[in-house]
Amino acid sequence: MQIAPLSLFVSATLLSLSVSAQDTATVTAIESERTEKQAELDNYTQVLDKHLSEETRLQAQLDLLRQRSAELDKEKNQALDAMNDIYRRLIDDPSLDISAAQSRYQQAVAEHKQNKEDIVMQLAAIASHRKDIEQIRVTKHTLVNTIASLNDQLSTARIERLRNEFSREGTLEVDHTINCKRTETLAACEQRGQQLGLQKATKHFIDQIFANLTEQRVVEPKRHLAGAQVQVVSSHVVGSAFSGQGNYSVNLSVTMRGDVNNSRLCSLLNLDNRYCSEYGSPLALGYQANYPTTYSDEQLTFSNDLSQSKPVVSVARMPASADITTEIAPQPPKNRDVELTLRSNVYDDEVFINGVSYGSTKLVVNLPAGMHDIEVRKLGYEPYKANLNLRRARTLNARLVKKPESIAAPTPKSEQTQPAQQVAAPQPVKVVNPDRIVNETVIIPAGSFKMGDLTGNGLANERPVVEKVLSHSYVMQSKEVTVSEFRRFIDSSQYVTEAEKGKGCAHYKNGEPVWEIDYNWRAPGYQQADDFPVVCVSYEDAKAYANWLSGDQGMQYRLPNEVEWEYAARGDTTSEYPWGNEIGRNQANCGWCGSEWSNKSPAPVGQFAANAYGLYDTVGNVWEWTQKRASQDDVTVRGGAWNFAPSLARVSTRLALAPDFRANYIGFRLVRER
Repeated sequence: MQIAPLSLFVSATLLSLSVSAQDTATVTAIESERTEKQAELDNYTQVLDKHLSEETRLQAQLDLLRQRSAELDKEKNQALDAMNDIYRRLIDDPSLDISAAQSRYQQAVAEHKQNKEDIVMQLAAIASHRKDIEQIRVTKHTLVNTIASLNDQLSTARIERLRNEFSREGTLEVDHTINCKRTETLAACEQRGQQLGLQKATKHFIDQIFANLTEQRVVEPKRHLAGAQVQVVSSHVVGSAFSGQGNYSVNLSVTMRGDVNNSRLCSLLNLDNRYCSEYGSPLALGYQANYPTTYSDEQLTFSNDLSQSKPVVSVARMPASADITTEIAPQPPKNRDVELTLRSNVYDDEVFINGVSYGSTKLVVNLPAGMHDIEVRKLGYEPYKANLNLRRARTLNARLVKKPESIAAPTPKSEQTQPAQQVAAPQPVKVVNPDRIVNETVIIPAGSFKMGDLTGNGLANERPVVEKVLSHSYVMQSKEVTVSEFRRFIDSSQYVTEAEKGKGCAHYKNGEPVWEIDYNWRAPGYQQADDFPVVCVSYEDAKAYANWLSGDQGMQYRLPNEVEWEYAARGDTTSEYPWGNEIGRNQANCGWCGSEWSNKSPAPVGQFAANAYGLYDTVGNVWEWTQKRASQDDVTVRGGAWNFAPSLARVSTRLALAPDFRANYIGFRLVRER
């Protein structure tokens, strides 16, 4: 076969150049912004390190001043005693010179006073410096979230660019010559020649698509997984002729369009499948030519032997100057499979289609068009059932509702004091006064775990990984403290939160936290209900609630420390999230996580599946305060939030904030001493 060198892929390039250039410009712009933000983050990290070093120096100076204060106080007292002594002696001997004693005492008092003033100034300098540190930390966590968001945008843009590059359309003109067999008629030889020419045109077209991919080096090794196809839009014979040697030559002009299985784009670029979940099945054409219009990459192997039964191009023999086009017929609606995508709000479920198990969600399956009975089951949940009339590619989101029974982690065998038959079924931990509190608690068993960035995808403050041992079990609230629970505390104690006393509460605006004086736990800037997690509360507000609850319930409640929080949130796993290393879609409420609340507001507590210990919303929803150590000036929040990127909702992610910071994306839950 000979291919006209100037016509090959020219039209395809012209038709797709503007779209490809636009996609590449988008990717480049995001990469550029991400690089800029990363440079800013690196700079702020260096600035923070310098500020922390300066704070250490200022604190050391303060310690010296305080140490000197004790020495000066001692000197002042000794000088006073000496002066009093000489005054007593002066009564008996008026000629005594007391000037030296007076000067010593005056100097001691002056130095002591100056040292006190220096201490006050040093404290003011440290306080001012800590405010700068707090602002730098807020800016850093803003940049971390922005970079994570840009990474998500970049992945989406790369997927869209690849999809558009695979969907290019263009026209090829090809020449092809075959030797007619003695046993075939001229018409049969003509059809075979045109069919082989058509197949080779599609082969060259698909090769050109792969060769012109922007990320060709990444995609080419997985070419066999792409499910790439070429759809023949139209084809006509430019010229054809028989030679005296029994050869048949044909010149074909073929217009084609590329296509790819959209659900495979993520695997081609080594990206999380959630970026491809919005794409349905491959492009469904509204026509079908009377010869094959679609050729897959794997099917394009050629020989000059068409002894096997294959469809042929229906083109009549006409002079070379004639223009012949194929006829387009409607696509038959019957006997075809339709792609169905099934998702649910839980993991480890089981899907039944027409009574047959198909495994768990996320599930992508091709089914015959028509009626199908769909059921999704999970232990502890009401089954989801639907009768679906499948006529086109569909995505079905199954929402399973938890049964009324409470879920609690089982008590470890070492702590069981009752006979086995009495503790066989896990029971929720009872509270002293259940009428006053609705947040159920679960037992977190004693054990050990590796704490920190186990996969290498985390931030610097998640390393190094350390082995932690929890010698005793503890009790933890299964859900974040709600607006309703916090209101009972306020009504009972008349407590006023820092947001209500100060400058309000922070919220995200244009990608950074800003203060809104009217925002507080009652009005956080979005519509909330009693079962929403309480937000706009500071670290001290959360501690005040814990102290009140301890008195109200007659048991000791407090914030969990970081070790307790991460151990409980992991739920005996080593992955980024309780269900694996990919966030998936609609598994939690975080930014770009695919839930109905993502980037809008927190969700009511307990809307997603609990982890293995019975804890809800440890991934996303709102960040949660943890107990700080006595030596810490800052406080760490854990878990991610509804408006933060999925990569920041990993179980080991840590953000350090000032104790008086509050935002409409930060809440808390408590542990109870056993």
